[in-house]
Parts: sequence; C-alpha cells; structure tokens
Amino acid sequence: MRAQRWVAEVGPENAAFLATRSRTAVLASEYRPRDLGDGRVAYDERSLGAARELSEEEEGAITDDGDGLRVWVGDDAFDLDEQD
Repeated sequence: MRAQRWVAEVGPENAAFLATRSRTAVLASEYRPRDLGDGRVAYDERSLGAARELSEEEEGAITDDGDGLRVWVGDDAFDLDEQD
C-alpha cells in the first residue's frame, strides 16, 4: 500500500517555517511537515492529521472546504495537492 502525500508551493521562507518552527515542527518526526526545497512543503497522512489539530488562528493550520485542502501561513492560504 502506497502512502499518500500532499504538496503545497508556499515559498522558501514559509516551507522552512512550517518544517522547523511551526507548532507541529516540535512533534516527533513522523508528525512534521517536510521542506522539499524550492519553496515546497509536503505532508503525509500523519503530519496532515497533526496539522488539522491546530486552531484556525495558528500558523500551519489546515482547512478542507469548498476551496479545497489548504495550509495557512498568516493570511495566505496555499493549496495542497495530492501527489502520486
């Protein structure tokens, strides 16, 4: 069974922040988003689940609504696309 992965283009500064300084970055490694370089960040099932636990006011919060699955940094939302 192949693990699911979602990727967002958030910019280099936001990718570094989400992977190293967000609230989920202090969790065990399997619950952290990954900085892929080139301004992209990736979430697997565990890290996405951990980020969904953040309140909407926190950096790195995840929303899933009519606009799709998105990660928030400040007032900016970035689309998370499922990767094969």
